[in-house]
Amino acid sequence: MSFDPNEHQHNRYNPLKDEWVLVSPHRMLRPWSGQVENAPTDKTPSFDPNNPLCPGVERPCGIKTPEYDSVYVFKNDYPALLEDSPSPNDNNDDLFKSISAKGTCRVICFHPKSDMHLGTMKNEEILDVINEWVKQTEDLGKKYVWVQIFENRGAIMGCSNPHPHCQVWASNFLPNEPRIKDKNLKEYYQKNGRPLLIDYVKKELDKQERIVYENDEFVVLVPYWAFWPFETMVLPKKQVLRFTDLNETQRNCLADVLKVLVSKYDNVFKCSFPYSMGFHGAPTGDEYKRNQDHWSFHAMFYPPLLRSATVKKFMVGYEMFAQVQRDLTPEKAAKVLRDQNKIHYKMN
Repeated sequence: MSFDPNEHQHNRYNPLKDEWVLVSPHRMLRPWSGQVENAPTDKTPSFDPNNPLCPGVERPCGIKTPEYDSVYVFKNDYPALLEDSPSPNDNNDDLFKSISAKGTCRVICFHPKSDMHLGTMKNEEILDVINEWVKQTEDLGKKYVWVQIFENRGAIMGCSNPHPHCQVWASNFLPNEPRIKDKNLKEYYQKNGRPLLIDYVKKELDKQERIVYENDEFVVLVPYWAFWPFETMVLPKKQVLRFTDLNETQRNCLADVLKVLVSKYDNVFKCSFPYSMGFHGAPTGDEYKRNQDHWSFHAMFYPPLLRSATVKKFMVGYEMFAQVQRDLTPEKAAKVLRDQNKIHYKMN
């Protein structure tokens, strides 16, 4: 019997994280008798007087959200990182290490209306959000080594508020995910003299197997090593280090791919498709002084839905104790997304 990657289990290597992903496509044939979620709903009112992120509504902390009409940024009322807090005492014990963790957290509301999102907003409205992401990276990057911009969409991903928004956490330390990437990206660059992700995106464009959408500046693809069912990456076609390096054309093209990608996601199961999305780029702060040519700016989308709007992928058992595993192949996932209309189903 000859090997068929769409039929037979195999391991795929993730060079960004130096880890393996078990692909088991034959498991898509098994019947599902596990937990079924409530279908993600799109029935969100445009304005909710009880929603603290809506214009003019008082937040639980007692601060009133202003009557904003575009993008609105405020300091998180309940931040995970504080700028002024005591640091742990230094110690030399290898088994009980702790270091300072300082930073700040902000919230960015994308739009004044709660029933809008990246798939239904106008390109120019998304561009306003991107410009704010650039501004936040520039502002916080002067002080902090890492500025993490991320969006959790949907209750299934732990989002407690349906209003379109994201968060920005800036820290004086390099978190685990970018720290691991930094190591592997640097090793590849030192060996090959080229950025790993730029080499990767060129090869993916040649193969066209996992491409979901592209425009003049960016590519949306399902990574060869993806572990979430419909995981995607947004990659630049030309080397870009950070948000702050994006020119006007690239920002417009990024707005286009974000709108198209989220629309395609929603179109798969005709629902508000949940995901966690985040951006990675070269570290900031003191790292501006160092050569970061091994880094390439990119975004990642991790959606949990697998078979339908009510069945999600669980990262438990083997994934927690051995390594991550997926059933749906990246190639099939890419085809499902690629075949979706780029216009949101509610806009047709």
